[in-house]
Amino acid sequence: MGLFDKKFCDICGDKIGLLGNRKLDDGNMCKDCAKLLSPWFSDRRRSTLADIKAQLAYREENKSAVSGFRVTRSLGLGTKVLLDEDAGKFVVSGARRWQDENPDVLDFSQVTGCNIDVQESKSEEKRKDAEGKMVSYNPPRYTYSYDFYAVIHVSSPWFDEIRFRINSSSIEVKPTYTPSGSIAIGGFRLQSGGGGSHDPRQNVEYRECEALGEEIKQALIQVRQAVRQNIAAANAPKVARACPACGATCVPDAAGRCEYCGAAMQ
Repeated sequence: MGLFDKKFCDICGDKIGLLGNRKLDDGNMCKDCAKLLSPWFSDRRRSTLADIKAQLAYREENKSAVSGFRVTRSLGLGTKVLLDEDAGKFVVSGARRWQDENPDVLDFSQVTGCNIDVQESKSEEKRKDAEGKMVSYNPPRYTYSYDFYAVIHVSSPWFDEIRFRINSSSIEVKPTYTPSGSIAIGGFRLQSGGGGSHDPRQNVEYRECEALGEEIKQALIQVRQAVRQNIAAANAPKVARACPACGATCVPDAAGRCEYCGAAMQ
């Protein structure tokens, strides 16, 4: 077949338009079908047609989980981690009407870890010389920007991590340089050295994102730990003990009650 021969989607059967092909390991998929995949899925080109069809079936079933999801706690700014603590589930979505996005509904038990990735970038400041040309300061001066990313590691057949930016826009930190070449931030004067030493934690927005990232991390770690403790408790061997109501020695039933009088033994 030629490079520009017409292709058809192996999922829905529709003709694929120019630049609309999404190549699979053993077939082709149109961009409309690709939009139905999980937003956290990134291994399309190495996926087979069978893999994609299985994921699309899962995504269709996920709609029922979304309709039954009840938010009890929300963490984040633009992109949010939404928790349904009663059902032991969570979703991550940046959409205002998150239900319309069909976000992946995951169990707390699927969380395997969470970390916060802070990325720094810098751009050099320049000045005009006597001839009007833009030249570097000596020593060089920089404006720094920071982005906070939450990385939630999960156990899922379709993806193994959820990565999203916590801050809505990059946090800019611009040190104040003194004539002597040192810089001043938040009332502190630091030696600039070659590249301008600085402490981004003097920036209020930086600290707020740092705290929010830690809150997201601790929340997910805590719910994961609670699930594991409940599983361990459920699998622990039952031990006979005396009922506080009737005095009989017995193993509490599944509801934690005495098998003789029905009193609670918790």
